[in-house]
Amino acid sequence: MQPSLPARPVRAVVSDALVVAFAVAGSLLTALDDRSILRPYHGVTGLVLLLAGLSLFFRRRAPLTVIWITIAIPAVVLVVELLARGTLLYTQGDIDVESISLWPPGAIFAAYAVTAFPKADQPAWLRALPIATLTLVLVATPRVIPDAAIHPIAGQSTDSDSAMAFRGAVLVIGGALLGMYVSARRRVLDGLRERAERAAEQARAEERARLAAEMHDVVAHRVTLMVLQAGALRVRARDDETRQAAEEMRGTGAKALEELRDVIGLLRRTDEGPDDEAGEHGPLPDLSTLIAESGSVGVPVDLDEQGDPPLASPVVGRTAYRIVQEALTNVRKHAPGARVRVKIRYRADGVRLTVLNSAPSRPADGDLAASGSGTGLTGLGQRVDLIGGTFTADPTPDGGFRVDASLPAFVPTPAPEAVT
Repeated sequence: MQPSLPARPVRAVVSDALVVAFAVAGSLLTALDDRSILRPYHGVTGLVLLLAGLSLFFRRRAPLTVIWITIAIPAVVLVVELLARGTLLYTQGDIDVESISLWPPGAIFAAYAVTAFPKADQPAWLRALPIATLTLVLVATPRVIPDAAIHPIAGQSTDSDSAMAFRGAVLVIGGALLGMYVSARRRVLDGLRERAERAAEQARAEERARLAAEMHDVVAHRVTLMVLQAGALRVRARDDETRQAAEEMRGTGAKALEELRDVIGLLRRTDEGPDDEAGEHGPLPDLSTLIAESGSVGVPVDLDEQGDPPLASPVVGRTAYRIVQEALTNVRKHAPGARVRVKIRYRADGVRLTVLNSAPSRPADGDLAASGSGTGLTGLGQRVDLIGGTFTADPTPDGGFRVDASLPAFVPTPAPEAVT
């Protein structure tokens, strides 16, 4: 499907409407004037001029087409009158050329549009050619106007067709020069805007790098100490229960370090490029072990898996694991006795995770429910957004809760900027 054209601003629409209105009014005055030098041909002349004026509404999107339509009118008059005098113009009688002093009415706007709204892939000569052609046609057209029809135009006496030719050339060249100025000014403003956006992005990247450094220096250091202390406690403990608890604490701390390293890598991604693991793709983690752990602490879970797990970036695998882990933790804290179902849909380009629980069958433990920071789901949403996925977490009509996430298989990385 072809992409739709972007909507034009109100200011541009109003400007185009005024231009079209001026051109249409000039066309009608030229065609309907009783003393017009143009032969009406039962309204055909007026219709042709009207359509040419209406074409100016597309001057931003198709400026070359509009100017060639504008050129066609005086060019046809010039050629036909050179071959057969009097076919399109009156040569005698009470006639004048004041009605075509701006001939044709949309010439200046068509010339302006060609240079003011250039296409990126168009060479300069492609825009200069119609402007030169229109100028030559307008300069030559007065040569076929009878000398008897030349009289004062717009209050200024003209005793020859040279004044009319000069006016036509000035209008076309002036419109083209004005369009070149507007186009150059627009490019300068776009460059300044792009530079400001780059500066803002650089500031954000520097802030992310600063946060990553602080997290590494403070949080990672503390968690590492916790892991080391848990390992020392496991070695020194005299009973199996303490050693097992210390081992679980050490394992949890080690996982926290991995996840912290993942977050730090994401924060640094824009500033320093992808982390070292970006190319080390592997299978998604086995979530069935996490489901089994939840059942061992009194929260039975139904697991529904479909499809074959794709190869994915490590960050995607850890994010999927963390989503299910956080959702099951919230069920244990806030919905005791609820039925839980985890649905996993593997795709070639990613995975979709849904954790759905029913309403709790008994009141939650107040102390347990109040533990934690309360920002787990918010953090998950931010984490999923960083890797280009989607995340929702909402209550269900039956009093339960639903966590749904769609993750890509690979983390998108920004394309390198072209060097100019």
